[in-house]
Amino acid sequence: MTSERPAPHFQPAADVLSGETADVYFERARTILAAEHLDPVVTMEIFSRGSGVLCGAEEAIAYLREIFSEVNGENAPVVESLHDGDRFALKEVVMRIEARYSAFGLYETAILGILASGSGWASAARRIVDAAAPIPVIGFGARHVHPSVADQMDYASVVGGCIGASTPAGARLAGLAPTGTMPHALVLIFGDTVRAAEAFDRHISPDVPRIILVDTFKDEAEESLRVAAALGDRLWGVRLDTPSERGRVTPELVREVRARLDLAGHPNVKIVVSGGIDVERIGVFRDAGAPVDSFAVGSYISKASPIDFTGDLKEIDGLPVAKRGRIPGRTENARLERIDLARQP
Repeated sequence: MTSERPAPHFQPAADVLSGETADVYFERARTILAAEHLDPVVTMEIFSRGSGVLCGAEEAIAYLREIFSEVNGENAPVVESLHDGDRFALKEVVMRIEARYSAFGLYETAILGILASGSGWASAARRIVDAAAPIPVIGFGARHVHPSVADQMDYASVVGGCIGASTPAGARLAGLAPTGTMPHALVLIFGDTVRAAEAFDRHISPDVPRIILVDTFKDEAEESLRVAAALGDRLWGVRLDTPSERGRVTPELVREVRARLDLAGHPNVKIVVSGGIDVERIGVFRDAGAPVDSFAVGSYISKASPIDFTGDLKEIDGLPVAKRGRIPGRTENARLERIDLARQP
């Protein structure tokens, strides 16, 4: 991988390994080829129909390790790939697989889908991280996707440059602790922001930053001062998440909260802004010079369109081939790295 993150541990899913999530024509192709006693060694190249930040390569490799675990000998598979976090260009080959077709052809759907979704999320994260720089961004998109892919989406947001992610599973893949403190529901149940903040402070591990929501009941600046007075130096920051029904978070509101905290002797309390944050809104805050310390971003990342990837056979038993419109034979890419296919502990 291109960063200092520890290698993620992906657990291949049984329904993917069984072929249940594959386009059915791959299973039918396998049936036909077996009946005809055809099983050549093929070279498949996977390339993109867009550009962006690659994500999903490590998960795809985890599946290939599992798929190829019983294959060895004269025709041992060879996999070359870019890595999660690498930038890729339009039509650049990001992965090459050389093996008998029967060993991996069924899994083309899964590999392409993993790369498409992961790279779409990671590329969106990179766009918003670049727009916000040097202000850090936290990924909060899990509520906008199916829970079966929430961890991969959170992981992709970190690959794209977010400093944290909200779900334990996604953060664990990225080698981080999950980020997040309290929901509005907790404040509503306590009936008072300060009471909720004090309860959080009593019961949650001290290593979790005390970031308190301050938009539930009262004016955000007033609530910020109340919470700061109650928690003192233990308060890391306040989060502004004002809903659209009340005008959302604005640069003017951020400046007011900052000024009132400073005047009350709380200059170290940070301000986190969330709620429908996208590249355009970040531009508004930046242009206004609003003193935001970090952004929490959800749907801009989670709703990102997948980046299409295609898998082409380019060699069959060492002979160059290609469908019409493509160039037969391997496409050179010196950036590809040969992958160790031994199962990871």
